[in-house]
Amino acid sequence: MKRIVLLAMLAALLAGCNTLQGMGKDIQQGGAALERAAKQ
Repeated sequence: MKRIVLLAMLAALLAGCNTLQGMGKDIQQGGAALERAAKQ
């Protein structure tokens, strides 16, 4: 269940970015969220 929520959040972040720089930040934040979920 957590994975589905995280993937949905990641998809929303990627859909919201306008520039390549913004996309890089979104991907980085998504990776950090996945790391936090993996540690739990």
